[in-house]
Amino acid sequence: MKASTQKAILFYSKYVKGELHETNARTAEMCKLVENSSRDVQIAFANELSLICDKADINVWELIKLANKHPRVNILQPGCGVGGHCIAVDPYFIVSDFPQESKMIAMAREVNNFKPEWCIEKIKNAQLEFELKNKIKPKTAVLGLAFKPNIDDLRESPALYIAKEIYKSPQKCMIVEPNISVHDFFDLTNLKQAIKLCDIIVVLVKHDEFKSLVLNENQLLIDFCGV
Repeated sequence: MKASTQKAILFYSKYVKGELHETNARTAEMCKLVENSSRDVQIAFANELSLICDKADINVWELIKLANKHPRVNILQPGCGVGGHCIAVDPYFIVSDFPQESKMIAMAREVNNFKPEWCIEKIKNAQLEFELKNKIKPKTAVLGLAFKPNIDDLRESPALYIAKEIYKSPQKCMIVEPNISVHDFFDLTNLKQAIKLCDIIVVLVKHDEFKSLVLNENQLLIDFCGV
């Protein structure tokens, strides 16, 4: 074990300019899982705050901004869930092997898995309220499919899951993802056209293109990522 570690350090030292940290394979693998699980727990706290603030009629973005002024507080930004091939997956390796000891990690997974369902319910309720008020079904624009901002990676994306659920409904729906040109499930729409034609604008991913939206007074913005 020690000899193989030294050989690995000798190999990587030829290419890595930073410091190499020596440990055993078991600890190294757990370190990878812990890094992603820690991130998942932190995101779950932010997502849970968004659920609480929605019921308490508090702006969660303002709340987090104020709380983070404390020098030892660093709350992350809530979103529509957690995606990607690491953070949304790695915690399960710990939970499966240590179910009794990983209560917080498992609960964080539950919170983050629930958030997309909560977002879907919020969108459908908004659509229903619009229809009851205006006597017509609304057109809805769903902005963002990737699992995090400014990338084209859709793996394990909660935004993709939400978009599919909304797209399957009989309501008119347009899907915008500026980082890809085609998708095998959606007919993608450009951002300008979607904003022009839709009554409800749902932002799922904080892409740069969405940070300067200009809506008219009759359009409803549902912002799940704080644009």
